[in-house]
Amino acid sequence: MSSINSLRDDITRYGKSLFDRGLTMGSSGNISVRLDDGGWLMTPTNACLGWLDPARISQLDRHGQLVAGDLPTKESFLHQAMYGERPQSGAIVHLHSTHSVAVSCLPDVDPHDCIPPLTAYYVMRVGKLPLVPYHIPGDVTLGDAVKGLAGQHSAVLLANHGPVVAGKSLEAAVYATEELEETAKLFLLLRGQNPRCLTDDQIQELEARFPRS
Repeated sequence: MSSINSLRDDITRYGKSLFDRGLTMGSSGNISVRLDDGGWLMTPTNACLGWLDPARISQLDRHGQLVAGDLPTKESFLHQAMYGERPQSGAIVHLHSTHSVAVSCLPDVDPHDCIPPLTAYYVMRVGKLPLVPYHIPGDVTLGDAVKGLAGQHSAVLLANHGPVVAGKSLEAAVYATEELEETAKLFLLLRGQNPRCLTDDQIQELEARFPRS
């Protein structure tokens, strides 16, 4: 696996990319990467993803205790809940990206699968996207709600809040998050148009050929 300093640089680079393209704003959003020793690197609390200092990124041990850097994001429990159910996942991205949040606010989305299978790449990188009921920001019971879904889903959508997306690597988690945001945009553009979605057979073929981590 990459060195810790290299991973700090990767988090900084991807955070800036997401910020520069308007996928996160202000001090919203957070990123984490799992380390070989069972700990994590996480973006600090109240940090802007566009202006991260690699040396100040939080390092936590396997028990969630701070080892180095600034205090971690106050939503670190979301990441730990997801990792606890997904030993195959190496990174997590949580954003307040506009179109994904818009979908999370709609009253009539399917809570078991918020966005229909509009494209092959959405199915390949995200799959089904369950909705997690609204919790006040920082409420640690939200971690339990996420944990209940994370074993079967690599991504969840927090109601009136935003997506939490896991991937085998940081690159994979970022790509999946971007795919989710673009598909959320498509979904909103196509509402009321009765779009043609992928069939069950087409979805099964994709999942057999391109299994998600």
